[in-house]
Amino acid sequence: MRKIAALMLLLAALCGAVSAQNSPAVGPADTRGVRTLIQMQLDAFAQDDAAKAFSYAAPAIQKMFGTPGQFLAMVRAQYPMVHRPAAVAFLQPQADGDAVLQRVQITDIAGKEWAVSYLVSRQADRSWRIGACVVAPAKKRLST
Repeated sequence: MRKIAALMLLLAALCGAVSAQNSPAVGPADTRGVRTLIQMQLDAFAQDDAAKAFSYAAPAIQKMFGTPGQFLAMVRAQYPMVHRPAAVAFLQPQADGDAVLQRVQITDIAGKEWAVSYLVSRQADRSWRIGACVVAPAKKRLST
């Protein structure tokens, strides 16, 4: 759990850095790639396909959790709104080099709205992988 807490603090700091006013826009191809990656992981969660969901995580996340089963168990326990969202809306992504902050508005099955921030990074093979996910109750409906 300490690793998760440390990861969340790091992501919070990165979110602040990436969301600065002068963040470069993310190009259309990268926007599609990042959104597709996140949607594929959400689809894998919906099917309880631990191996597929785990495959979209960055190597550091895979190392932290060790197995697809442990990863999926953590998501079920800590992120039920991500495990089974009722609705998902992608907001405008922001970039910082080979990292993209993708904010997502998720509505859970009870109708509560959540602000979800994904940190997605480009790997050496040029693919995108999810390096972190931070969830907070949405203060208000975000515009897409």
